[in-house]
Amino acid sequence: MTFKAIYPAATKFKYIVETITKALDEIPFMATAEGLYVKSLSPDKTTMLVLTMPVTTFEEYNVEKDKVVFVVPSDELKRAAKRGTRNDMVELVLEEDQRRLKMTFIDKKTGVTRTFYIPLREAVVEELNEPQVELNVVARLNADDFKNIVRDAKIVSDEVEFTAHEDRLEAHSLSMQKEYRCIMEIGNPLITYEVKGNPPIRAKYAIDLLQASLKAASTADTVTVEFGEALPMKLTFDLPGGSTLVYWVSPRV
Repeated sequence: MTFKAIYPAATKFKYIVETITKALDEIPFMATAEGLYVKSLSPDKTTMLVLTMPVTTFEEYNVEKDKVVFVVPSDELKRAAKRGTRNDMVELVLEEDQRRLKMTFIDKKTGVTRTFYIPLREAVVEELNEPQVELNVVARLNADDFKNIVRDAKIVSDEVEFTAHEDRLEAHSLSMQKEYRCIMEIGNPLITYEVKGNPPIRAKYAIDLLQASLKAASTADTVTVEFGEALPMKLTFDLPGGSTLVYWVSPRV
């Protein structure tokens, strides 16, 4: 056993897994003494996902090497994670000799356990860097509000344009005889808002790519939205226990 961790809430773990598996075909985990990480590009290179789960996130955490890397297929991980209930903790144990990840749900009330074994994939994990771009717009809002904006825009079009003005942020979708517009201001619903440079600042994004991040909104209280003129959007979801999920989305030009 080179890696073992117990996460205290199986349903929240399920939402995290559903978000990362929606964007990726396989999940490259890296476990270090500081915590558990995922950093990967989607197969079409349109999104990058960065999951950070520090040691403090877990009830128990142990890694026997400086760095342990293992890759699991998204579909297998998702199917197993979906079986967790709100009464469960989830234990992850890497069994390298058997080339599998052991996932055990532990009922906190009864102690009943259920175990799934997920096969590991043979893969080379790239060392990736996040985009080095200056994003001039930073807005923080409730995750549920962001979820509603994306779902509203999808009714109208397959893309949404965000426009940052000095005193407000707008989301706008347009198609044949249909239009959607949401105006966001401090307190309604923006919690914080900052614009650098010369507004207005505009960027368009595919709604399907934004929608892939929305499962994280089910377990996050807030999301920080950052973008720049025709630049990637950076979505940062603050998850329980100090974890974060960062979702980079390429713009539509």
